[in-house]
Amino acid sequence: MAHTTDWGEALFTIYHDNAEPLQIPVAGRDRWALECLIAAGRKGCTPIDRPGPRWSAYVFNLRGLGFDIETVHEAHDGPFKGTHGRYVLRSRVQRANGAEAA
Repeated sequence: MAHTTDWGEALFTIYHDNAEPLQIPVAGRDRWALECLIAAGRKGCTPIDRPGPRWSAYVFNLRGLGFDIETVHEAHDGPFKGTHGRYVLRSRVQRANGAEAA
C-alpha cells in the first residue's frame, strides 16, 4: 500500500454481480481502512497487523456505504487470550487510480 499523508476524499467503484457499478467517495480513516483491505486481498486485515484506533467503526461505516466486508473471528494467545476480528473485503472494488481487490 502506498504511504500517504493525505487521506482526503478518493473515489472507489464497487462492482456487484448483475447490477450497475456503484461509485462511492471515501475519506479519512475509512479510506485508510479500505485501502488496507484492498492491499491485504483475500488474507484480510486485523487490528493486530494493521493497528488503528477504531477498526470496527471503520468497517461499520464502509458497510453502510455498500462495501461487503466479512468479519472472521480468530483466537489469539498471550497474556490477554481471546478473539479478534479479521476483516476481509468481499466486494470487488477499484480505486479511481486502478488499484483493485477481488
